[in-house]
Amino acid sequence: MSYQVLARKWRPRTFSEMVGQEHVLRPLTNALDNDRLHHAFLFTGTRGVGKTTIARILAKSLNCEQGVGSAPCGQCNACQEINTGRFVDLIEVDAASRTKVENTRELLENIQYAPVRGRYKVYLIDEVHMLSAHSFNALLKTLEEPPPHVKFLLATTDPQKLPVTVLSRCLQFNLRRLLPDQICNHLEQILSRENIPFEQAALVQIAHVADGSMRDALSLLDQAIAYGGGELRENDVRTMLGSIEQTHVFELLEALGAADGMALLQAVEKLARSAPDFSAALAELISVLHQIALVQTVPRAVDEMPVEQERYLNLATTLASEDVQLFYQIALLGRRDLELAPEPRSGFEMIMLRMLAFRPGSNNGGAGSSTTAATPAASEKPETKQVAAEPLPASSAGTAKDEQWAETVGHLKLKGMARQLALNCIWKQEQDGTLNLVLTPPHKHLLNDRHRQRLEEALREHYGKSLKLAIECTPDEGESPMAIQQRLQQERQKMAEQAIKYDSNIQNMIDVFDAQIQVDSISPAD
Repeated sequence: MSYQVLARKWRPRTFSEMVGQEHVLRPLTNALDNDRLHHAFLFTGTRGVGKTTIARILAKSLNCEQGVGSAPCGQCNACQEINTGRFVDLIEVDAASRTKVENTRELLENIQYAPVRGRYKVYLIDEVHMLSAHSFNALLKTLEEPPPHVKFLLATTDPQKLPVTVLSRCLQFNLRRLLPDQICNHLEQILSRENIPFEQAALVQIAHVADGSMRDALSLLDQAIAYGGGELRENDVRTMLGSIEQTHVFELLEALGAADGMALLQAVEKLARSAPDFSAALAELISVLHQIALVQTVPRAVDEMPVEQERYLNLATTLASEDVQLFYQIALLGRRDLELAPEPRSGFEMIMLRMLAFRPGSNNGGAGSSTTAATPAASEKPETKQVAAEPLPASSAGTAKDEQWAETVGHLKLKGMARQLALNCIWKQEQDGTLNLVLTPPHKHLLNDRHRQRLEEALREHYGKSLKLAIECTPDEGESPMAIQQRLQQERQKMAEQAIKYDSNIQNMIDVFDAQIQVDSISPAD
């Protein structure tokens, strides 16, 4: 016997074999068992969710020789002929190939005649939205008042294209996309019955790519079994699907969590070696961020994840929830804009760097080294001397008071917007167990009860004593920790520029090649 594809071999023959769609099966079962049958049914939903399968089971339930009911016997001639597509009173029509009104009129010519073999003559019209307007007009009267021995079963992936007059004449059932867990469990049962070795992670991959369609999942399963030589292995499935290894995604997020720009670029380089689809890489990143957000909200959700539970838990702990939401939004918008980038990898790198740059409380990764690019036409030769590119000592920056507060903020266990609030506050005084801070008006949007409370709790933990926090929005001559950071960064940038400018090797290049320093290409090294 020739090989039969899994999608046909394991097609459900009864309602009890269906996966999901309980909201559709329940009313159909009750209608069949209680003999309350409508004359026209419309099944809608995306491809591969069971529209035609349910319609065929319904046709079998109507014509089973054992009687009308929700559990056809499957053994009688009518059931077996419907299973094999040979039942003369089940007329299946592909509307996509019979769109003309002449085809519809031809179909309806014999509708008044009684069934040849069965109890009902069943018209199953697939992709019914493809019929022309004239075809719908020809169908309307018969669809509203068909002979008692006729049932219409309509199926479509695009119900919006159906005339309201058709919709009003049918009982409509909307089939949902299947959940990945439902697909995964069904594939596992099939493989067990087929005695095919498999890895659970491989099924997860197929269920994810199937996007709610059981038929797509079974087709992919057939392909994966052939690719793996009769076995189903995660690495084989990833290679076949061109999927991104989650390890790469975890490395990207771990680098972002550590605000390590160098590690981030190295992770992108490692990802690029596998020649990925960078849009798919962003989709995988979005999926992982979604899982992390779930774990942060409901920690026990990690127990339901089939793989990499420990890594999900670590990221959920180290990443602030605000960061996860920010990364998710940037990745979502970046995927839309990726095709506008001149080259996919550079576009992907910019999306990652955007996450690093806009991460609250980060110093943009702190990565980089003193660099220069030389071009012709230097106008002057500077004096030759060596200057060290190091930040000024902390004691020379601002008063003792502002720097001490900046040092305290640096030790606080804060993330996200609460940390931004602390960084932009200026120490005023401590009086009677109350810390008084000043927030300048340009930053008043950072102040709310939630952020103030988180800062107050962090200060209590830091000082090891009970205290209250009072923050007022008013101009102040002091220097906030953020202002100190920015000032020190500017000083470090200036010293880095001087170090390049007066470097002896750079001097030689300027002398020999008449080069010019591009100042905007210089950044201080850590």
